[in-house]
Amino acid sequence: MDAGDRPARLTVGVVGAGKVGSALGAALAQAGHRIVAASGVSDNSQRWAADRLGVKPSRPDEVVAAAQLILLTVPDDALPDLVTGLATTGADLQGKLLAHTSGAYGLSVLDPAAGVGALPLALHPVMTFTGRDDDLNKLTGISYGVTAPDLLRPIAEALVIEMGGEPVWIAETDRALYHAALAGAANHMVTLIAESQQLLERIGVEHPGRMLGPLLGAALDNVLRLGITGLTGPVVRGDAGTVRKHVDALILAAPEAADAYIALARLTADRALAAGLLKPEEAERLLDALGGNIWT
Repeated sequence: MDAGDRPARLTVGVVGAGKVGSALGAALAQAGHRIVAASGVSDNSQRWAADRLGVKPSRPDEVVAAAQLILLTVPDDALPDLVTGLATTGADLQGKLLAHTSGAYGLSVLDPAAGVGALPLALHPVMTFTGRDDDLNKLTGISYGVTAPDLLRPIAEALVIEMGGEPVWIAETDRALYHAALAGAANHMVTLIAESQQLLERIGVEHPGRMLGPLLGAALDNVLRLGITGLTGPVVRGDAGTVRKHVDALILAAPEAADAYIALARLTADRALAAGLLKPEEAERLLDALGGNIWT
């Protein structure tokens, strides 16, 4: 983006200066915008407001009053009440950009604020944040799920690009499915890998991460490049006997993991069958091994 194409420098406030808010605020500051206020409830949020954003913690209404662009970076479940509270208590929202970072919500959650003059944006960074010092570096090159009114699209796009990201436009009606896809991949992957590490530790593997790392790296590369055709393993090979042994071993060692394994194996078999990677007769044997019917 040429300097002449950039939006005017804005004063920025962050409501909820936690892991996400402090990282995005710092990225906007690097782009030349000025952080003027931030709020945070937890000790970490207050520390990040000072250390990452260079401001003392303020009340949310004070953040809104001080800034031209307000980032709402609170947990999803807290967002509707926060927006309603700001709109109904007379916070100075007229003509101000109000951007939330929730993946699940689009613009409708900002309707109360838009009704009193706020300019709504949904800017969701597709990244995990841990509160570590490298959070800011993670923003370079990531996608943002963006929903914005047509008139505000150029502003939303410019802000995302200035933070080092790529805007991907998501329709209001698709936000829930968009977020489900992301959470299902990232969050459930963590759970599955943690479960695998514990199972390996149980049988005496000292460094399960070292064992799993190359395998998981190759599997991730395969699926991102090839989609379902990058699938490997006993299900796509139709090895029903091996799959049954897996289920039996998990029932004894970790029954809760067995339920997840069966559900995911059924889904994997269904996808492999639909893609022509698995023959119908092989699928039937897998059904028997899994104790169910993937056609239902």
